[in-house]
Amino acid sequence: MKIFNCIWIFTAMLLASGSIASHPENPKTSIDDSGGVVVLNKADFLKKVYNYEKNPEEWVYEGELPCIIDFYADWCGPCKRVAPILKELAAEYKGKIIVYQINVDRERELARLFGVSSIPMFLFVPAKDKPQSTMGAIPRDSFVEIIEEFLLKDLK
Repeated sequence: MKIFNCIWIFTAMLLASGSIASHPENPKTSIDDSGGVVVLNKADFLKKVYNYEKNPEEWVYEGELPCIIDFYADWCGPCKRVAPILKELAAEYKGKIIVYQINVDRERELARLFGVSSIPMFLFVPAKDKPQSTMGAIPRDSFVEIIEEFLLKDLK
């Protein structure tokens, strides 16, 4: 019985350490080399998307390519369903758009700044226009339509 308890405790510790390692408290920007989704923290957001500390009154996009920003949480079911779609779109539109993710549990200031009250929430940011947002899981076809008709309209 003692051996069983030791094995159980060891297994639980191993699982917990894997879970903790896969969800760091303050993740650095990470990018999938295949043109995947980039996870942003506040510092990276200020450099790559919008420096609201420098320009609090006016939206000034810091990026060169249009982007989609996915405000999500690890525990959110609809967020998990949309994640593979975003990964596919990031690869499909590599070099044309960037797909970012912001974890609302880790980046509460960013969530407050954009009034995130329901997730997933998506911010669609064209390179030279004001962003637009939508809440809730949307189908792949809707993402493609928004990318083609809103984000890439000036590039056609």
